[in-house]
Amino acid sequence: MKQQKTHWHDRVAAQRIPTVAFVAGRRATLQSEDIYEIFNPATGKPLGAVPILGEQDVNSAVSAARAAFDSGVWSQSAPAERKAVLLRLAALLEDHAEELALLESLNTGKPISDALAVDIPSAVSAIAWYGEAVDKIYDDVAPTANDVMAFITREPIGVVAAVVPWNFPLLMACWKVAPALAAGNSVLLKPAELTPLTAIRLAELAQEAGIPDGVFNVVTGTGPVTGRALGLHMDVDAITFTGSTAIGKQFMAYSSQSNLKRVSLECGGKSPNIVMADCRDLDEAALAAAFGIFFNQGEVCCAGSRLLVQDSIKDAFLEKLITQAAEFVAGDPLDPDTTLGALISQPHMAKVQSLIASAHDEGANLLCGGEQVRAESGGFFLEPTVFDGVSQDMTIGREEIFGPVLSVMDFATPDEAVQIANNSIYGLGAGLWTSNIDTALTMSKRIKAGTVWVNNYDESDITVPFGGYKQSGIGRDKSLQALSFFQETKTTWIRLRG
Repeated sequence: MKQQKTHWHDRVAAQRIPTVAFVAGRRATLQSEDIYEIFNPATGKPLGAVPILGEQDVNSAVSAARAAFDSGVWSQSAPAERKAVLLRLAALLEDHAEELALLESLNTGKPISDALAVDIPSAVSAIAWYGEAVDKIYDDVAPTANDVMAFITREPIGVVAAVVPWNFPLLMACWKVAPALAAGNSVLLKPAELTPLTAIRLAELAQEAGIPDGVFNVVTGTGPVTGRALGLHMDVDAITFTGSTAIGKQFMAYSSQSNLKRVSLECGGKSPNIVMADCRDLDEAALAAAFGIFFNQGEVCCAGSRLLVQDSIKDAFLEKLITQAAEFVAGDPLDPDTTLGALISQPHMAKVQSLIASAHDEGANLLCGGEQVRAESGGFFLEPTVFDGVSQDMTIGREEIFGPVLSVMDFATPDEAVQIANNSIYGLGAGLWTSNIDTALTMSKRIKAGTVWVNNYDESDITVPFGGYKQSGIGRDKSLQALSFFQETKTTWIRLRG
């Protein structure tokens, strides 16, 4: 039966807000007394105060993770044992799906229906998939001469720091934590400053599932303090990060300034979504284009924020697109019928508004939206916004906006479409709509992006890698490729004396 808005509002008063860092199997006792408030983006009201772990506290957390790793209680356990624990954790996440969805909606401003349908099931899937995978991966024997035996084995890398963003807090955490734990590592998860709630709850549930003390820790705080301490720490062996390209570059610098820790980055995007004149179903493409930029308020790294439409169908397509954009209506995130939630914070909304203003100033043509709405709620809501007549040198044609703002460009030929698509410092995702298989294969090969969706946008699952070209990052999340990042490869070369 469909849940009513009152169901979720009734639960809010009874919902515990977890705000204490989790280290060595318990709520952490900290040296630092620094705290900061977190807010509900839909109301602007505080949810609670969270500690900022300084260098001393990070040192203690890393020491706990290292001690757990060196003890072998997890790192040397049989893969089947780790699998059993991770599957218990996945089951617990599923059991607590409504609680986790509520925390995610309160902390991010996203619609509760999206959290229930996308974020929580996908997080469960990630934990379960890596749990199932870990006891099905075999080491190798090299094809050497008969008087040599060479084994190629995989070992956990050690202590891993996972730094995750605020747009999909639990899902991004599980994309990183699941393979790191499955490989046998100890993990320090640093959630985004704005959205720590589900990360802390994840640690509590991991303890309940049987993750040993010190193997999974959550360290809260700011990037310049807590994130920097992790990045520069000499006893952290690897950093896996999702967030802006600017901060990704900082983590690369931290690695070079410390112990050359391994770094994986999933950073920014300005993804093109290309609609060819021979697209078989313009209605389907228009729906996907709207979803590709307005889902999660446009706060998606691979959002299809540049819409490239072949000039001969542009007017007809934009008419359909504007109709679809009207279906995304800003509303109370706890109303199951809401399709567009709040932006994450007042400063972020101001940044998006400044980019909208730059589009006006630079001559783009506003087709719909562009205004703040629901200001009386105290929250940070913006209308779905579409600009036509965007050129490649306009600010909104180049910069990642991370909001519900779509830039429309036209093109005449496939070559021109590819040129526009690749004219970006980013290369995370791209969409292509065509009924011609030659066009699909030829253009997808030429587009420089980690994922090219053909006749769909942003479809995926845990079995395929996700990451980008160019300044969209280094390395991949998801799939077995992600698992390999968290493992060292060792060759053991034995001379036989037969």
